[in-house]
Amino acid sequence: MTAILIADDDPDIRDLVAFKLEQAGYDVRAVDNGLAALSAARENPPDLAVLDVMMPGMSGVDVCRELYANPATATLPVILLTARAQEGDVEVGFGAGAVDYVIKPFSPRELVRRVEAVLARTRA
Repeated sequence: MTAILIADDDPDIRDLVAFKLEQAGYDVRAVDNGLAALSAARENPPDLAVLDVMMPGMSGVDVCRELYANPATATLPVILLTARAQEGDVEVGFGAGAVDYVIKPFSPRELVRRVEAVLARTRA
């Protein structure tokens, strides 16, 4: 089963994303901060990560950079999920290595479709 790591400090968003991805048939691991996401990805690399940008301790962008700097997780696709919608914020996200950038508020169905599209591209 395809494993997806979710990191978001907002429990409502984290639970919603986890629920929708589980409904779509994915094995979901959810954590509430960037350090926990980095640790989880290093211990048992998922097939994809969905990271909130603004989390306490370590941002999703910083987690993304750390993942891409490590050969064991360098190919892990990351989707950033954030309320930061300025062009510069998007550029920073993609510059850190993210493959997609979803702006809050978002449609949970659209997020699932984006996850599916990223996974399809990485498996092709």
